[in-house]
Amino acid sequence: MRLTADKEHIAVVLNRPKYAGNIGSAARCAKNMGVERLMVVSDRDYPQEEIRQMSTHLAADVVDSIVYCRDLGEALSGFHYVVGTTARLGLARGPVMSPRDMAEQVVELSRKNDVALLFGPEDTGLTNEDLRYCQSVVSIPTSERFRSLNLSHAVMILCYEISMAEIGVPERFTPKMASSRETEGMYGHIGALLQEIGFLNPENPEYWMMHIRRLFSRMRLSAREVRIIRGICRQLSWYLHHRG
Repeated sequence: MRLTADKEHIAVVLNRPKYAGNIGSAARCAKNMGVERLMVVSDRDYPQEEIRQMSTHLAADVVDSIVYCRDLGEALSGFHYVVGTTARLGLARGPVMSPRDMAEQVVELSRKNDVALLFGPEDTGLTNEDLRYCQSVVSIPTSERFRSLNLSHAVMILCYEISMAEIGVPERFTPKMASSRETEGMYGHIGALLQEIGFLNPENPEYWMMHIRRLFSRMRLSAREVRIIRGICRQLSWYLHHRG
């Protein structure tokens, strides 16, 4: 059986874009590739006329249905799988994959899960703090002499790869993953317990939590599995306070 992505379950999320015109251009690029869900995370009010000029009438429906949020965590809370984008590499940003490899994963996951493609500001990109919400990170290969990409170009490349990707799989049940809201609650619970037992350095607790996040993100946890892990954390915390 050949599978293609379910694009109704895929959204482009622009985190703190600088220019209204780039929002419109991103809307047009996404619509060209069949992705019609667009979210913008910012506390700014963008000039709607600039957005519409760059989106053209062809993507007017995408612009009309843009969801605006002020907080990234809240914007991503309903998604089950988040793909972050970065041009900067390094240990703190985790292992990265190519857009093509990412697209093959999204094909299967999108059948039962909502997937967010997360893009950062044009000048700085996503921060390490932003990337903590992501289950995978993508870097678009470019010339070493010119690594900068326009925001809408990056949106087009990822959406194109997803549009073209298909995988051959036997018929099987694709589980629904836990949402970002559920996994963030779990990470908060784990972090509190690890600080309680002295495992995390209180001056830099996110260092080890970053590695713990990467470990669990590879497991594609279901909501039930998240509840089990949180139940274990609660029981361990209870034991710490009552063992005497």
